Amino acid sequence: MLIHNISQLLTLAGGPQRGTDLGNLGLLAHAAVLVRGGIIETIGPENILLQTYPAEPRFDAGGRVVMPAFVDPHTHLVWAGDRAAEFELRLQGKTYQEIAASGGGIRSTVRATRAASVEELKTQARPRIQAMLNHGTATAEAKTGYALQHPGELHQLQALLELDAEEELDIFPTYLGAHDIPPEFQDNPDGYVDLLCGRMLPEVRDWWQSHAPGRPLPFVDVFCETIAFNLEQSRRILQTARNLGFPLKIHADEFDNLGGAALAAELGAVSADHLVKTSPQDISALAASGTVAVSLPCTPFGLADPHYTPARQILEAGGMLALATDLNPGTAWCESMQFVIALACRYLRLTPAQAIAAATINAAAAIGQAERIGSLEAGKQADLLVLSVSDYRHLGYRFGGNLAAHLFKRGELIY
Repeated sequence: MLIHNISQLLTLAGGPQRGTDLGNLGLLAHAAVLVRGGIIETIGPENILLQTYPAEPRFDAGGRVVMPAFVDPHTHLVWAGDRAAEFELRLQGKTYQEIAASGGGIRSTVRATRAASVEELKTQARPRIQAMLNHGTATAEAKTGYALQHPGELHQLQALLELDAEEELDIFPTYLGAHDIPPEFQDNPDGYVDLLCGRMLPEVRDWWQSHAPGRPLPFVDVFCETIAFNLEQSRRILQTARNLGFPLKIHADEFDNLGGAALAAELGAVSADHLVKTSPQDISALAASGTVAVSLPCTPFGLADPHYTPARQILEAGGMLALATDLNPGTAWCESMQFVIALACRYLRLTPAQAIAAATINAAAAIGQAERIGSLEAGKQADLLVLSVSDYRHLGYRFGGNLAAHLFKRGELIY
């Protein structure tokens, strides 16, 4: 298929973007894209490609923007139930930490998720997947973490594998057994860490190798916060996971600066996520590493918290910044990367171009997939988004609606 009549083609070519280089869209005018076998074959001047491939099936983009489909590198896609009642409590003045201490928060979702079957988890996740696709996301990372026990965590992994096979969204799973201290270990958190390191992580590796043979191991993540796992517990979990061959991620500095971002950089984690209270020293450590800093602006927005990721400082230090939704039932039930871009422009002080790069090529780097997706280049997977507008700056400028007109996944028109 030859995609033509494009107002602005955003290629994002050249790989992940660091520091003040963020925002290079690789914008081409009067260009066309040739897709064959699910792969981008060539990009070039429209008049030349139309003449060279006169018999090629054509897709008329209608004089609108064509860009890479969004990549969402941090979601909690699979869960059961909701926490609408907690939202009301927060509006009445309760903090996230107070709600968690009283048995709400993550533990509320744990109770519902433990009681759900794999099929029920898939059924509840499917509308969220459809909403992600409808808003232009073609690839997403997705975490377990709402069972905090076997077999519940394995049920979530099973649901993610089956949804990846059955749905049009590409899903990259993360094992987050260290999302919180389960109620059974409330008075013995180190005992749960012992269980994770001594039994659960090795069993996850064995389970994965038998259920997803030939597929790379999932990421392993940990919630490094005062209300969850301290720095030493997080270090032990991540080092154990690394020794077992798992790639690493971390939740860090959402509420307190415990040093989780620097730990991620030290251990070679693929990403460190949240990063609201990150210190200048930790920002420097991230910038000197290959770890991607993933900002989740929907989360402070959802909590009505005025503090956001210090994105400008991360960029000035030379860090690699990505954006994600943090889709979850407690703080950020949002499937739209378009809304994330709008928040990033207002509260992280990014330009639309910077936010788009952070939501595509850098987001792909945050799941270790920048060589395959996140930009429009010959040889890459043909995941393309056609907007309903002719100027990319409407992303960020507009919010609350949906500017996605057409989505191509591996060269196939999804809608």
